[in-house]
Amino acid sequence: MTEEKSDMNNIVINTKLGNIEYNSIGKGTAIVFVHGGHSSCNETLCHKGFDLDKYQLITPSRPGYGNTPLENNQTPKQAADLIIELINHLSLGKIVVYGISAGGLTAIEIASNYPNKVSKLILASAISKKWLDENDKIYKTAKKMFNPRMEKFVWGMVKFFSQIFPNTIANSFYPQFSSSSKHKLKKSDVQELLSTMKHYNSKTGFLNDIDQNINHGTIAKIKCPTLIIHSKNDSSVPFEHALYSNKMIDNSVMVKLNNEWGHLFWIGTDSKKSIEKTIKFIEQ
Repeated sequence: MTEEKSDMNNIVINTKLGNIEYNSIGKGTAIVFVHGGHSSCNETLCHKGFDLDKYQLITPSRPGYGNTPLENNQTPKQAADLIIELINHLSLGKIVVYGISAGGLTAIEIASNYPNKVSKLILASAISKKWLDENDKIYKTAKKMFNPRMEKFVWGMVKFFSQIFPNTIANSFYPQFSSSSKHKLKKSDVQELLSTMKHYNSKTGFLNDIDQNINHGTIAKIKCPTLIIHSKNDSSVPFEHALYSNKMIDNSVMVKLNNEWGHLFWIGTDSKKSIEKTIKFIEQ
């Protein structure tokens, strides 16, 4: 395998299944973060609370995002196989797989097909089956706004106006993440949201995400201890995805959150408890 530097401290390696970009920080127990939609290996919000002297946090860019091309890795299974190539390249033992939002299906495929590689699985605000219906208004809007011709313009405008009207942008996005009633957002929460969104780009990844699905038998094969942590206030990924995961995975526990930020449970004063529950599960 060949290796080359990408943006920031990111690295791109060439594997037999294609190129994959990743970022790795810390040392200790290896946790592989399978990021959600519009994100990449620059995602750091989900790293909150992890001690970098105890954990190695590895975040690949899923196919279609960052500098990982979509090419022949469109399905969650193909994305999972590509990430395993990265794990082998890094010579890691067993890993904790942390699947977030639209990365849920890929995380499920990793845990299902590579049981000898995965010690634990975390599904955080994660999809676990077909996400959007093709006749759904959200699906049709996503097709228009986040196609490769439009997405750079859309996110460019969001980032531009975030600098001028941060509160307005945060308030406009809040209902996309949480069904909790709108209210005055804390300055620190606004800053954390906008700091996360400044890395957002949909590229070809998001349109691929909204068409993805997996076989029902795949999730049922998972045997490793699994934490399903999801908010009842999530307005991005319905809570039914958490119920489905809990039903299909025998060795699973579910934490139902009633938090302020819904889908983004890493933000807000109540985020500390959610993060602590996640880390406790890993350390048990």
